[in-house]
Amino acid sequence: MKVLVTDEISPEGIQPLEDDPRISLDVRVGLTEAELHAIVGEYDAIVTRSGTKVDVPLLEHGHRLKIVARAGVGIDNVDVDAASSRGIIVVNAPYGNVNSAAEHTMALMLTLCRNIPTANASLKADEWRRAPFTGHELKDRTLGIIGLGKVGGRVALRAKAFEMEVIACDPYIAPKRAEDLGVRLVSLEDIVRYADIITLHTPRTEETIDLIGPDQFRAMKDGVILVNCARGGIVNEPAMLEALESGKVERAAFDVFSEEPPHSEGVLKLVHHPRLIVTPHLGANTFEAQKNVAHDVSLEIIRYLDGQPMENAVNIPKFDPDLMKHMRPFMALISQMGEFIVQLAPANPDKVTFAFQGKLARYDCSPLTVCGLAALLNRQTEQDVNMVNSRLVAEQMGIAVEESRSTELESFSNQITITLNTPAGRRTVAGTLFEGIPKIVKMRDYMTDFQVEEHMLVLSYEDRPGLLGRIGTILGEAGINIGALQLGRRAKAGEAMAVLSVDSMLPNATIDSLAKAVDAHFIKAIHMPNCRICS
Repeated sequence: MKVLVTDEISPEGIQPLEDDPRISLDVRVGLTEAELHAIVGEYDAIVTRSGTKVDVPLLEHGHRLKIVARAGVGIDNVDVDAASSRGIIVVNAPYGNVNSAAEHTMALMLTLCRNIPTANASLKADEWRRAPFTGHELKDRTLGIIGLGKVGGRVALRAKAFEMEVIACDPYIAPKRAEDLGVRLVSLEDIVRYADIITLHTPRTEETIDLIGPDQFRAMKDGVILVNCARGGIVNEPAMLEALESGKVERAAFDVFSEEPPHSEGVLKLVHHPRLIVTPHLGANTFEAQKNVAHDVSLEIIRYLDGQPMENAVNIPKFDPDLMKHMRPFMALISQMGEFIVQLAPANPDKVTFAFQGKLARYDCSPLTVCGLAALLNRQTEQDVNMVNSRLVAEQMGIAVEESRSTELESFSNQITITLNTPAGRRTVAGTLFEGIPKIVKMRDYMTDFQVEEHMLVLSYEDRPGLLGRIGTILGEAGINIGALQLGRRAKAGEAMAVLSVDSMLPNATIDSLAKAVDAHFIKAIHMPNCRICS
């Protein structure tokens, strides 16, 4: 695998990539857009920070790309939808710089309350003045946190250590999470109305752009303090400037801006305001954080190579990390089942149903659904289909995808069933794990018990004496060895289904001979080159 690093990345963090003999690593920092587009087609993965724009033009040139690794939390510079439509996995490092961002928030908050920059400048100018720099304690002040996620939660814990009263607004956080942090959940309106200090820790989305604007500033306390270490554009910058100039906001600190670096007149005017402390997006800019985020995305690339579930892919549904080890064998099972059933079914499927039964059904099974769907669709299209884009490809192909779960048990503690509907009929297979080994246990209404092999033959016919002998004779004359045989039937002398694993590919002429010899109702050779976990 060839990996390209395009931004300044901690050498210690990418050491796992350097150490892996399967990986060829190139560090090319400072490339122009044209230079990057000219070479990106040679690489399977690209590692960036915020300096590289991973947009549609880059992705169009990166025809070999399988992974975009963003060494940081934010993915503002990555067109995730465009990557997903191409089956490219986007990974980030959501935990590596969390502590650094929280500490930077506290540093700015303390700096604002104790007038440190102006006091420092005064003393360096040979002045000894104290009264103008009288500050405020954090103790007993009300901190309003907008966004109680990974960073916001750590800020809350640190603020509680300073004996602050902490309220928070986050529509996606469970009350139990806030309770554990000792934080009271309130509405955005209450944050704005009651907080002495407001700090933001939300991603930049359509919902959060201009989240704090003129209406919110008007509702704030006079003399409020505001800190933004999240993303530029969450606070409306013209409204922020007006609030500083009017004195509504006593002081503010920004680490992020709608333009980075700032260049327009309006943003520069805000940056230069005397009561605004600014830093050039330093929230994650510690040696520890840079090493951590680079190390985290490096491990994700290695997990991809090893066929392991990826922990921080932003465009792949995933299980809780604690369940990954338990779920991985089921991903292998459903991948085999998907590739198997699509070869049995008539063309033009219009619906696929994934049914999960038993203990497995207690959990979110959507990653298994997209894994099975990817294996199934890879036989239906020239496009590379994987867990990233399988639902999108199914939608584009007009295939409805349904999922059901039931904890009721039949014959096995866990069972997965895939049903594929087509205009010409439907096919059903069910599978389970025996001591960790994937097996097919049902086809249509026939009970079976076999492992999927690379070369297989499935046929059904009216059961009559001597037919199995004919099958063996014809295969023997063709020089094809039978590895295993599974026979099922509904009743004596009724319809029978035979599933054979063979050592080599079956020629069409041999298949035709078998069909005539047994008067087959159905016969199909199955080729399973990818009996592995989907990636």
